[in-house]
Amino acid sequence: MACRGRGGQALTLALLATLLVCAAALLRGPAGTPSSRASIPHSPTYTPTYTYTPTGTRLYSYNYPGERVLRSRRKQPGTLILVRHGESQWNANYTFTGWADPDLSDLGRREVKRASRLLLEQGYKVDIAYTSLLKRAISTTWILLRELGIVYLPVVKDHRLNERMYGALTGESKPETALKYGESVVQDWRRSLRVRPPPLDENHPYYPGRERKYEKLSKAEIPLTESLLDTMFRSIPLWEDEIKRDIVNGKNVLVTAHANSLRGLIKHIDGISEDDIPAVGIPNCIPLVYKFDRDMQPIKQEHAVAPLSGAYLATREATRAALRREKQLSLSLPGYTDDYQYNTPVVSALRQLFDERAAADRLEQAQAAAKAAAEEAAAAAAEVKTAECEKAAADKAAADKVAGITMGDAAMFGVDMGALAPTSPAKAPASPQPAGSPKSQKETAKTPRQWAQSNPTGGLITREGVRSNAPIVVMIRHGKTEYNKLGLFTGWEDAPLSKDGVKEARHAGELMRYHGLKVDVVYTSWLSRAIETAWLALEELDDTWIPIVKSWRLNERMYGALTGLSKKMIGQRYGLEQLKKWRRGYETRPPPVSSFSPDYPGNDDRYVKHVKDIRISGRESLIRTLEAGRLQLARKLPHTESLKDCMERTIPYYTNVIVPSTIGQGKNVLISSSENAIRGLLMHLCDIPPERICDIEIPTGLPLLYDTQQKCIKLLDDPTGIEREYDFGAAGSEIFKPCDISFMLEELEAEAAAEAEAAAEAEAAEAQAQARGEEEADVKADVKVNDKQAS
Repeated sequence: MACRGRGGQALTLALLATLLVCAAALLRGPAGTPSSRASIPHSPTYTPTYTYTPTGTRLYSYNYPGERVLRSRRKQPGTLILVRHGESQWNANYTFTGWADPDLSDLGRREVKRASRLLLEQGYKVDIAYTSLLKRAISTTWILLRELGIVYLPVVKDHRLNERMYGALTGESKPETALKYGESVVQDWRRSLRVRPPPLDENHPYYPGRERKYEKLSKAEIPLTESLLDTMFRSIPLWEDEIKRDIVNGKNVLVTAHANSLRGLIKHIDGISEDDIPAVGIPNCIPLVYKFDRDMQPIKQEHAVAPLSGAYLATREATRAALRREKQLSLSLPGYTDDYQYNTPVVSALRQLFDERAAADRLEQAQAAAKAAAEEAAAAAAEVKTAECEKAAADKAAADKVAGITMGDAAMFGVDMGALAPTSPAKAPASPQPAGSPKSQKETAKTPRQWAQSNPTGGLITREGVRSNAPIVVMIRHGKTEYNKLGLFTGWEDAPLSKDGVKEARHAGELMRYHGLKVDVVYTSWLSRAIETAWLALEELDDTWIPIVKSWRLNERMYGALTGLSKKMIGQRYGLEQLKKWRRGYETRPPPVSSFSPDYPGNDDRYVKHVKDIRISGRESLIRTLEAGRLQLARKLPHTESLKDCMERTIPYYTNVIVPSTIGQGKNVLISSSENAIRGLLMHLCDIPPERICDIEIPTGLPLLYDTQQKCIKLLDDPTGIEREYDFGAAGSEIFKPCDISFMLEELEAEAAAEAEAAAEAEAAEAQAQARGEEEADVKADVKVNDKQAS
């Protein structure tokens, strides 16, 4: 190909550079996902490196060949977005909160949604999120990411971003505390930089040392009380060690935390003095944005409010009003007024009575006005209706007179008047079973108790039988989506949960809570339906602080060009046999999707920007370079996948990442994913042959428990007594194999041996005691004889 001019020469050089870089990456990079003509080996070459914070929130990172070459080098640091959580249930009733864990109020949830709209309006992007271990901050983070459509991003949860520990004041009413100790004393506890409230003791109902989320902290790391300065210093190491490092690497960081922990970050970033920092107000849910130069010095924003360098995203008027409110709350005690001490129960009751009567009067007046307006409207409508009826009657009489139609006339001319009468709607035919199913759902659906009958050694867990000495793996297929209900191929399409799916996810959490099942880590995919299922289950468990690790390797199978299409339509167009091969064939791939299709993950920002453990694709890089007119490196993301391809990325992730980082350390794991990813896990865990795995169905929203010691799948007994039926497919019996109870026999043998040894020792001891007794009796007898002879 001949290229003329500088533009042609530049393009030629770019293509050559692309080919060279791609060739080097192909030689040095790890195995990635399969394309339409390649599959990945069982053992990927990426190596997980495990690091832990004191709370165990950051579980691992990836080190893989070629990382230095592939890492992007941004000249400009990323952006820092600080958000104080929305109003909590205790904020609303003026209660000292601290490390206590109330959730957001309804107003707080609305505040968070408004904050997400502010971020969307300004076009801010987020790459990673940090938050505390307290529910109100975690829920704020979840709502923000959900509204922004980026729930797949990593979220680091760390106790160093917790609110200030208010000591013995935790759970106390602010007005009542002021009445007890005096307003000036309480204000010193609240706003003085160095003054600490009275400490709580270990018997206090809100002592955090009894909570599972803090079990990795030493006793010295759990504060009994804190000053403002203590809280600020607590957050600085997290900034220096992790948050700042991410910003330096060009990542946009979202930090969702609390007023006092955010003050610590702001004080450190802007260099605000100890005298000035207590007066810095941080309103709820108004994002505060910082930008930095190459030396990580904050850049003064145009609308920044002194002494801050960052700018709030709300309008200037809204920001000023929010800051005035924060200043008023700072200078006064919320809920406490000068006449608060005179509000005796009687006075409060009377005031409430007067307020209720006034409200009732206003309601009565409004109802009377509404009634009068309704009567007036009804009278007008009646006049109109009367006129219309009179006109219709006149028209009908005229028509009858002209046509002269009677029932007798109709019979004479053979007209069936009944055929003209309204008929009841015909009963809709039953929906056909999805094409390719080996048996109908009616034939294969059973209750959990019926499925458990094939596993007599422990297939159904009652409330008393949930305990296990070995780690438990809980697998949940996400709740239903509208795609599931409509019979569409979903794959990597990010379909959200339907209302039924939300209920299923919550029911899974309810079952786990009823049985007292605790998990330590959650693993899920990058698809929102799986992530939301995990979140809803954790909400029901009241364990949203648990780390959620997200990986594309747990994604559903990539259905290629079938994505978003109706299964019934594909069956009609290509035949049921071909549909069955594409859906259930172990090694058969559907038609690949084009590199320019919106369904190709290479055109999705989450995979383009955040996937780091797949090698570079020479073909895709060449296509992207030609399209952009400059060098573009693209990774080898799948255009289509067979069931085998899906399992060859899922199973290695389980064995190489999940097992050593959690199960191998005795931790319980929840895996929330899609049907084919869970099929792969079951194939590995239950030794299911490939020819049978295609005939297994995974019900949505049902927890499947794998006991790593007994090596079998168990179900949770439903306490509601509702006999729900679940379809595991024609090969469902492959899942519910008898449990391995050899360890129980070994334990019984060991117990029997120990009991026999103990009995033998007891018998020997008894014989020795008897011998000693006889010896002592003989000695005493000899002494008596000697004494008698001597006398």
